[in-house]
Formats: sequence, C-alpha cells, structure tokens
Amino acid sequence: MNVFIVYAHPSGDSFTRRIRDRFIEGLEHAGHCYTLSDLYRMNFRTDMDEDEYRREAYYRLEDPVPEDVRREQENINRSDAIVFMYPVFWSDVPAKLKGWFDRVWTYGFAYGPQNDGRRSMKQLEKGLVICSAGNTLDYFRETGLLESMERIMLNDRLHDRVKTRELVILEATSRENSSREENWDRHLDRVFSLAVNI
Repeated sequence: MNVFIVYAHPSGDSFTRRIRDRFIEGLEHAGHCYTLSDLYRMNFRTDMDEDEYRREAYYRLEDPVPEDVRREQENINRSDAIVFMYPVFWSDVPAKLKGWFDRVWTYGFAYGPQNDGRRSMKQLEKGLVICSAGNTLDYFRETGLLESMERIMLNDRLHDRVKTRELVILEATSRENSSREENWDRHLDRVFSLAVNI
C-alpha cells in the first residue's frame, strides 16, 4: 500500500516524532511504501494569499493552484491511504496543519460537485489520524471534546474523501504527566501495529 504521511510538530525532539518514526518502521516492516510531508521542516506556507482566496471564494477552476499545493495534491493522488500525525493543540491540530487543509483542500480537488467530474481528488482507501495528547481519553470523553475532534477530523476534513477513517489518540503524553513514560512503549507498539495493518 502507498501511504502519504502528513506530519506536523514544531520540535525535532518530541514523543510525537518517536511515534512517527515507529509508524514508519511498521510500514517498512510490512512492505508498504510511504511519502512524508513534514510540514514544519519543509516550512509549508499555511496562509492563503489573495489569489488563492479568490480562487476558492469564487470557485474559479481556471485559476491555477500554487506549486507547493499541487505537489501535496499529487502526493495524495499517488497514495492509497493518508495518515495525519500531530500533537493536540487546544483540542485540534496545530495551526500549521490547519493551514495545510485550508490550502490543499481546494475547490475542484477536495470539494465541489462530484457528478460533473470536477473533483479530482481520488477517494482513498483509508484515512488515519494519530495524535498525541497531554490529557487522558477519559477527559476528552467527559468534556465532549472527543466527539468534537472526531466530527472535525473524520466527518468534515476526511468525510467521503476516504472509504474508512479512524482517529487514534495516544493519551497522557505531556511532560508533567507522571505516567508519560509508562505509556510510551504501549503507544509505540500500537502505532507499529497500525502501520503494519493499514
């Protein structure tokens, strides 16, 4: 399977980075191929310029998308699955990844009429969201934030763009959490298994 990983973490020395590397080990172990976009390392521009806004606001398919956006869209269409990896910031993705969606999910690619052939993003087999979170799953459930996170990532951003979709929260990973290191091996084993069985 060809897997496109969209990774967003500002630090090169984070547990999320270990998660990403372990996931890649699992892909390689199972014989899968992958492409990685490390949004911070590649300094992906996240804010739309005025031309991009006009294209999206007025549904102007004749206006070209920027080269960096086109490359990300090509990565998607060469893949069978897309995987998003990031730390939870205020119950959502980091701003860098939010901007990626703003710019890459363009009209005529990720949304727009399907029945007239103007939507060029292929439907992927799998969409997987793996995020590290300081809080526990119980906290996310009790506050209603888990449902909100699932709705935004799975029902809005991924929606019908993938056939099957899953949100995996690796809980209690913040530095002040006393059980952080106890959870590491369990989380790393889980992402390895997710990669092998994608």
